[in-house]
Amino acid sequence: MTVEQLDRLSTAQVDQVLALSQAAGDTDGALPLSEHVVLHLRHGGETQAVHLLARDADGTVTGYAHVDTTDAVAGASAELAVHPQHRRRGIGRALAEAAIAVADERSGGRLRLWAHGDHPSASALAIRLGFDRARVLLQLRRSLFAPLDEVALPDGVTLRGFRPGEDDAAWLAVNAAAFADHPEQGRWTLDDLRVRIQEPWFDPAGFLLAFRQDPPEELVGFHWTKIHGDPEDRSHDPIGEVYVLGVAPGAHGGGLGRALTLAGLWHLRSRGLSQVMLYVDEENRRAVSLYQRLGFVRWAMDVSFQRSGPRDGAATR
Repeated sequence: MTVEQLDRLSTAQVDQVLALSQAAGDTDGALPLSEHVVLHLRHGGETQAVHLLARDADGTVTGYAHVDTTDAVAGASAELAVHPQHRRRGIGRALAEAAIAVADERSGGRLRLWAHGDHPSASALAIRLGFDRARVLLQLRRSLFAPLDEVALPDGVTLRGFRPGEDDAAWLAVNAAAFADHPEQGRWTLDDLRVRIQEPWFDPAGFLLAFRQDPPEELVGFHWTKIHGDPEDRSHDPIGEVYVLGVAPGAHGGGLGRALTLAGLWHLRSRGLSQVMLYVDEENRRAVSLYQRLGFVRWAMDVSFQRSGPRDGAATR
């Protein structure tokens, strides 16, 4: 088994990695690569990533790691996947050690390693390699068959769907303000938005914007919903997602967040869906409490493990 480091992947290599990721997700119940990584694989981006490919002697891609070294504040971030048919052969460890070597070279040894689904083997590997459990991202779910309260918007606030090209700048500004302390969401750029608008799942009718109508009209919140899977494909049950929900700092405390959540749930129900999911940081107790009051329960966890820098004793070798 060898691990190859590349700055770019060919179209064929991208297809191999995405197929590997899907196979791992089907086995584990959680996809090993985040949406951010998948979009980068499909579309590229302004910043380059480091791609690590593990291959068998016959050249078959058996594992993959994506290393993003662009965050000068938090350090490098890595996600990895090993094909279910090639596990327990040291491939995951080899990819993790290669990612550590990249971080040592480009990020002063700082590295965040994500374990999507909090798979026990991934957690055990991270701890053996000297990482500390640092952040937990909860996946919550709710039945859309269960009763839903009516939407009660604050006085003077109206809802409408997103208009691509017209609402881009206003939405980016509110998103940045609402997620100023969020390590990923608050840094979205126009390119990040446009890449998602081009995805097959994008539906402007499910991207709800809340406007305060007192002149001048002002965007004060939004609920961007997403549908995973094709509602017409009965071989796999589709599921809705509270993709991104944000309220402008000046509009907190008036019930807008609850109203926006409910509006999105009603929209997803109208599409014939039976389930809805969302991701939220475990430490965001205000949001977790809101979602639990609306009937969401814990389903799964994604865990970020942190390595602050090279450690004495070469624990990674």
